[in-house]
Amino acid sequence: MVRAAVLAVAAAAFAAAPVAIGQQIFDVWATTWERSNLFTYTNLDSSPIDFVSPGATGDADIVVDDTNVLQSMAGFGATLTDSSAQLLNNLKSQNSDNYWAVINKLFEPTDNANAGLSYLRVPLGASDFSASVYSFDDTSGDTSLNNFNINAAPSYLFSVIKDIMSVNQYLKVHLLPWSPPGWMKDSGSMNGGSFLDTYSSTYANYLLKALQGFQSKGITAYAMGIQNEPENNNPTYPTCLLSAAQEAAIGKTLRSLMHSNGFSSTKIIGYEHNWIDAGSYPVTLLQDAPNAFAGVAFHCYDGNVSNQDTFENAYPNKEIYFTECSGKYGTDWWSDIKWYMDNVMIGAPEHSAKTGMLWTLALDGNGQPETPGSDSCSTPCRPVVTINSDGSYTFNQEFYALAAASKAVTPKDSGGPFAQRVGVSVGGGTSWGLRVGAYVTARTNSADWLRYSLVVLNWDDNDNNTWDPHPVSATIEFRGQQAAYTFPVGVTTLWWYAADQGHSRRDANATVAADSEGAFDGAAYAQTEGEQPKLFRFRRTAA
Repeated sequence: MVRAAVLAVAAAAFAAAPVAIGQQIFDVWATTWERSNLFTYTNLDSSPIDFVSPGATGDADIVVDDTNVLQSMAGFGATLTDSSAQLLNNLKSQNSDNYWAVINKLFEPTDNANAGLSYLRVPLGASDFSASVYSFDDTSGDTSLNNFNINAAPSYLFSVIKDIMSVNQYLKVHLLPWSPPGWMKDSGSMNGGSFLDTYSSTYANYLLKALQGFQSKGITAYAMGIQNEPENNNPTYPTCLLSAAQEAAIGKTLRSLMHSNGFSSTKIIGYEHNWIDAGSYPVTLLQDAPNAFAGVAFHCYDGNVSNQDTFENAYPNKEIYFTECSGKYGTDWWSDIKWYMDNVMIGAPEHSAKTGMLWTLALDGNGQPETPGSDSCSTPCRPVVTINSDGSYTFNQEFYALAAASKAVTPKDSGGPFAQRVGVSVGGGTSWGLRVGAYVTARTNSADWLRYSLVVLNWDDNDNNTWDPHPVSATIEFRGQQAAYTFPVGVTTLWWYAADQGHSRRDANATVAADSEGAFDGAAYAQTEGEQPKLFRFRRTAA
């Protein structure tokens, strides 16, 4: 292969004389605003873009600082609700070729046409997208959990997860309940109400049994949560009010149980709610139970992505995950992609998150099937992929945002590590037109060159509030060398390779504060453009 030969020669030259030579951009993925490119891959092996001696800078100048190595990424993805699994399973029965085409496009990591999504949240019991409301033990007062039954979950949930695992060896499964069993709450129902302290130990054992139940199905969780959106009380679908003190008590018991039962490597991730309370609930939670929780997770429905910094500053050695944001049918395709990239795919990692995730993976064109009686999506929620009753399917704007980000962080080698974020800043007269995330991916063979990647949003699409999309001619500065690339209005992911100078092999579990150089001032941009910053997509329900 041409690329292999080029890299081999360059690597040999580097070994002989440690100078920056041979760096070339080989791989490009593009999604453009007018949809002429939809996660379109271009192989530049025959005419790669060279990094050369610096010259004049472009209208925007992207400076990559790979000496500033930040958090390791865990991946990008969405939530496999019961409804998503049901639709996918039905598609498998109806049209197996289409089913596997969807599974591969979403999750397979090695083919350049596929997104390689690698982080999957899975509800424990019913959520707002289930055929019915259920837990794994609906026998009132069963504190011994003698009637616990993992098979209360539909069998197609496990089979779809196993199918995804079959195409993606890196898949991380994050388990999380929407509610404890109703008898553990003052409402007596999974729909709404508050958790009762007397069941704290019982509930920790319930969650352990859920971990064991999934393991018995061949699915070992990467992470476990205690309560989705613990400040949300909605009587129309599974929700539960759970205080930070209650979650801390459950977490401490659960962590001990997990250590004693072979789940020491499974993380407990707390909070799982909106940005707006980043300085209160999750901080209190970690104050109460610092050793139980690996970190916390955030949702987008209230607040701003920069709120994550409040938690990061309080607990810089704990991890941050971004795990939910939903689109809704009827909104503008390109505006949605801009928002997702700015706030989730680039914005969340920029503010220390290890993941970027959207809400439900698959629904039909009406945002169904929703749990009977649920009002969680007053305007129908839009999934990553729409599955139609005739066996056809459509990838939505959510997919194209996720795919661009995912391609920058998936492992380069079989069994290799995920990417780490590195420092990046943007200068030049049109610096405001680009949002940029930068990553380095280590290799399994220390002699192999590292992979570097950029995810770039060009949102220079209007002039004085008049639609006028402009490509941005940019330069990319890296290790004293410079490459030139013109970014179309849209989202672009680039790869190149460079010798390992020892910066990428820091502790993969460390979470380091976000770099200030790459921080983006959304309010300043909005003032420049005469717009208000959009702080969240929409509220699925009032908490």
